[in-house]
Amino acid sequence: MKIRFATLVFAGAVAATAGACSNSQEMLGLGKRSPDEFAVYSRAPLSMPPGYGLRPPEPGSDRPSPGSPGDQARQAMLSGRSASSGYGGAYAGGSAPTPLPGASTGTETMLARTGALDADPGIRAVVNAETSILAEEDQSFTERLMFWSKPTAYGSVVDPLEEKQRISENQALGKSVTAGTTPVIERKRRALLEGIFD
Repeated sequence: MKIRFATLVFAGAVAATAGACSNSQEMLGLGKRSPDEFAVYSRAPLSMPPGYGLRPPEPGSDRPSPGSPGDQARQAMLSGRSASSGYGGAYAGGSAPTPLPGASTGTETMLARTGALDADPGIRAVVNAETSILAEEDQSFTERLMFWSKPTAYGSVVDPLEEKQRISENQALGKSVTAGTTPVIERKRRALLEGIFD
């Protein structure tokens, strides 16, 4: 009887300890908490006005509504378009757009009204050029940060001492200054670890 009672007390203590661990994890914020998909806001949240000179709202008056989502989408798509075009058969620009291969008349009308046909055809080249400039600047910054020195210009450079000696020899012999081969210093790219122990 004593063993059975001790076993029950031990099992109860283990269960209480395990339960306390899960509660303490939730209290410390270590447990996972998934978002509530049913918590949907039907109204925009309240915010402080930019100035206090505004007239306070009257109790019982209607709340100013930004409009339905459909109205907001229509306003966003048709902003900047002429109001006279309306929803009739006329295009926003006044003339029919260039026909797209495989597109229906409705698709062409929608694209014309939203301004998609007026898009810059070279925008991809502009974005690529701007991005490559940023990438080159970023690469030069990281190279300066890692190597602490200006990159060496590769290619061939005239050796000034040997060139001076060659010109003076040509003048002493009465030859043309351009006679002979010009001495050149060639700079090659270094290997990855070349010169770190110099």
